Amino acid sequence: MAESLSPSRHIGAVGAQELPQLVGGSRDSLASSSGHGLRLQRRVSVSRPSLLPCLRRKSGVDHRHKHTTITAVGTSKWKDPVSDPEIRLPEGITSIPSLIPSWRKKDENRSNKQKVVVRRSLINWAALFCDFLEKMIYETAKGSTSKQEWNYYLSASFAPVSERAPTTALRIIGTIPECMFGEFFRVGPNPRFEALGGYHWFDGDGMIHGLHLSEGKATYVVRYVRTSRLQQEERYGAPKFWKVGDMKGVKGYFCIALENLRRSLGVLNVSSGYAGTGNTSLVFHNKKLLALHERDKPYRIKVLEDGDLVTVGLEDFDKRLQHSFAAHPKIDPVTGEMFFFGYHSESSDLIYRTVSKEGVLRDPVLIKLPTTTITHDFAITENYAILMDLPLVLDPLGMAQGGFIFRFDPNKESRLGVLPRYATDDSQIRWFTIPTCYILHTVAAWEEEDEIILICCRTDGIDLNPDFGVERKNKAYGDSYGSPTLYEYRMNFKNGHVHQRQLSNLSIEFPTINPHYVGRKTRYTYCGVVDNELDLMSGIVKYDLYLDPSTTDTAVDDKTKGNNCTVFHFGPNCYASDTIFVPNNRGMANDAAEDDGFLISFVQDLNTGKSEAIIIDAKTMGPTPVAVVELPGRIPKGFHAYFVTQEQLQQQA
Repeated sequence: MAESLSPSRHIGAVGAQELPQLVGGSRDSLASSSGHGLRLQRRVSVSRPSLLPCLRRKSGVDHRHKHTTITAVGTSKWKDPVSDPEIRLPEGITSIPSLIPSWRKKDENRSNKQKVVVRRSLINWAALFCDFLEKMIYETAKGSTSKQEWNYYLSASFAPVSERAPTTALRIIGTIPECMFGEFFRVGPNPRFEALGGYHWFDGDGMIHGLHLSEGKATYVVRYVRTSRLQQEERYGAPKFWKVGDMKGVKGYFCIALENLRRSLGVLNVSSGYAGTGNTSLVFHNKKLLALHERDKPYRIKVLEDGDLVTVGLEDFDKRLQHSFAAHPKIDPVTGEMFFFGYHSESSDLIYRTVSKEGVLRDPVLIKLPTTTITHDFAITENYAILMDLPLVLDPLGMAQGGFIFRFDPNKESRLGVLPRYATDDSQIRWFTIPTCYILHTVAAWEEEDEIILICCRTDGIDLNPDFGVERKNKAYGDSYGSPTLYEYRMNFKNGHVHQRQLSNLSIEFPTINPHYVGRKTRYTYCGVVDNELDLMSGIVKYDLYLDPSTTDTAVDDKTKGNNCTVFHFGPNCYASDTIFVPNNRGMANDAAEDDGFLISFVQDLNTGKSEAIIIDAKTMGPTPVAVVELPGRIPKGFHAYFVTQEQLQQQA
C-alpha cells in the first residue's frame, strides 16, 4: 500500500535553493536582504518544527511549536539564536542553519520511500502480467487447464507435509545408544505451493526433518530450508521459478523465457546468481551445518538449543565461492579437509575445490569436459579424487523434438577420471574408459598398490522422464535400463587397464559406510533395498566386501541372506529413505571393528500413515531394532540423511 505523501512546501520571496545561504550568512546580509526585512512564507505540516516564524516582521508575538519556542523579531534588530536567551532551540541544535540538513534528509527519505512504493507497484503489475503469460503457456501446452496434474510424486508416501515446531516427550521404545546422542537429519523435496504445469520429484522445496536424541529424550522438528527462491515465492504465494518437471518439449523454452522475463522486470531477484531449493543433502564442516543442492551455493542451518532449525543464509566462504556446490562433498576423517565439485555456469566444465579444516576455500581446478553432463557424486582416496564423465547429458535442443532436458546418451562414452587431491590443473587427471553406464552414488574408494578401487551403485542407464509421475508407469528404477546394483571398478595406473565386476544383483541405492573409513580400504557398506514397483526402499542390506560375491550373483536367498550380505526388513508396507551409519567410537582405534556402530533411518508405515525412527545394530543386523522413536507426524520419502554428534552441535559457529 502506498504511503500518504507529506504536504507540499512553498517559499516566497526567497527561493528554496537560496534559503541555506541566506540563513547561514551574516546579520547584515540577512537584515539588508529587503528594505522591509525578509518576508518568507512556508506551508508546512503542523507536526513539523518550523524555524521561519522567527523571521517574520510581526513584533511581540510568540510562535510556539511542539519542539521550539522563538520570539518574533522586527526588521530593525536581529536576535542571535545562540546568544539571545529569549530564543530556545531544540536540544543539540546551536544554530538555525544546522536544522536545514535535517529537513533535506527527511525530504530525501520521503522521496526514497515514494520511489520504493512506485517500484513495488510496478513490480506487482509486472508479476500479474507474467502470471497471465504463464497461464497461457500451460493452457496452450495442455489444451484445457493449467491446474497441477495428479502426480505419483505428490501423493501417498511422497505427499508433502507442513512445518512442525520442536515436539518433545516422544515415546521411546528401547534404549538410545550413547554414541547416538546428537541430531539425525533427513532432507528432501517438499513443495511449499501447488504448482502449475509439470512436477518432478527434484522440484520440491528443501525440507529438513530433525530428531535430536539424548539420554531418554527425543525432540522432533520440521523446517523448510529458507532459500532465496522459497522466500521470493512466499511473497507471491505461488511458484515463480522454472521447474524440472516443465523441461520437456517446447513448453520448456517458454518456461525458461518466462523466468528470464521475470528477472529482467524485477519480479525475481537472482543477485546471488542461483535459484536452488536446498533439498538434496547435508554436510557438517568447520562448525557449520550446510544444506546442499546442485544448482546453488550451500545454505547454512543453525540448530538452536531447543532443537529448532534456522536458516542463516548462503555460505560463500568469504565470497570465494562463485559457482554451485554439488550435493556430495567428501570429508577426510584424518585431515578434516572437505572436497567437492561444482558446475561451471557458462561452459560444460566441472570445478573441483578443496576446503581446509578451518574452512578456507582453496583455488579452483577447472575440469574440461566435451559436453555438459549431470554428475551427482564423486569419491576420494588418501591421495586422489575420482570424478565421473557419464552419458546423462543436458540436452536443451532435444526439447524441440519433445524430449526431456536431461537425456541419457548411450552413444557417449563413460569415463572415470583420477585426479591428485591437490592438483593445480586438469592436465594431471587420468581418464579410464568403462562400459556405458550411469553411477548415481559412489560407496567407497581406496588405493591398493598400482590400483584405485571404486565401489558404487551402477546401472546400465537412467531415465529421469517427468512423465513417470503423471502416467504412474511404475517401471523399475531406471526404467528400461534396469535397477542399480553394487559394482567394483579397479583402475590400474601402471598398465592403464580398468576392470569391473558386479558384487550383487540386489536392487540397491543410497549407500552409507563408517565415516572414519572415507578414502580408506572399506570392508562394510550398507545400502537401501529398492522395491522397484513402488520406487521405495523396503530394507537395508549389509555387504561384506572382503567376501567372494560369486555365490550371490544369481540369487540372494529370498532377499534375507547371502554369502556376502544380510538384509534387515522394515516390515510389510513400511519404507524408508536414506540410512546413516553412526560409529560406536570416535575414531579408527586398532581394537575398534569397522562395523561397530548403529544404523538410523526414518521409516514410514503406509498401513497407519505414521512414521518412526529406528536404530539398528550395524554389526549383528538383528531383526529387532535397538530403539524406536515414535514420531508425531508422517515423514514423506526424501533424499539424503546426516548425523551430527552432540559435541559438534555444541561447537556450532
